[in-house]
Amino acid sequence: MICDDIKNLKVKNLLQVDILTAGFPCQDFSIEGYQKGFEDDRGSIFSDLMNITKILKPRVLFLENVKNLKSHNKSTTFQFIINAIEEQGYKIKHQIMNTCDYSILSQNRERVYIVCFKDETDFNNFDFPHKVADRLSVIDILENEVDNSYYYNNTKYYPILKKEIINRNTCYQLRRKYVRENKSNLCPTLTANMGTGGHNVPLILDNKDIRKLPPRECARFQGFSDEFILPDNMPNSFLYKQIGNSVSVPIIE
Repeated sequence: MICDDIKNLKVKNLLQVDILTAGFPCQDFSIEGYQKGFEDDRGSIFSDLMNITKILKPRVLFLENVKNLKSHNKSTTFQFIINAIEEQGYKIKHQIMNTCDYSILSQNRERVYIVCFKDETDFNNFDFPHKVADRLSVIDILENEVDNSYYYNNTKYYPILKKEIINRNTCYQLRRKYVRENKSNLCPTLTANMGTGGHNVPLILDNKDIRKLPPRECARFQGFSDEFILPDNMPNSFLYKQIGNSVSVPIIE
């Protein structure tokens, strides 16, 4: 295993691979972020990825990013990405899929999936998955008991939360001056900044009171099994960030 900055990677020393799956920072293309795209230093990671692809020539290149990537800068950013991949001899299929529509997970998470093939037969044989009919409820994913530190009963927001949060089978968000209920009984998109507190954090009503989601529940909303280890010595803020930056496991599978 190599854990290092991508710019330090000596690609020529790596073994050949059939599938290269990667992501590049989505904050620069997301509605939540500044939408700088390739003007941000992190945008150059895509160029690094293209250099790796040029050397390794994987049979399949599989990328994932935020939905807004397709419309960023009047769609010129996405077209630039497609052109760069096609120049390396890949045929491409891409689709926007919502986690709640294509898996049993009750998270609203729209992402664009880009699957690229060197071989035309592989390209022709690939189809994106179909939508599913059923999914888990929010209650199905929650823990029976969590630590008192996750509850909001001692915060200044509690009076308005207590008044507005009445449905146990959905998630809410505090949006500065009001409380927003997810009418589709879903968890909103898990983000990397959930550990910083403040607004837009998913909130639920359990059999005790109003609280936020601990990292284990967030991992479940992403499709990680309870056997997946969350390190005890890692701060929750780091766990929230990693889970928010991760992918929905059943979609990738």
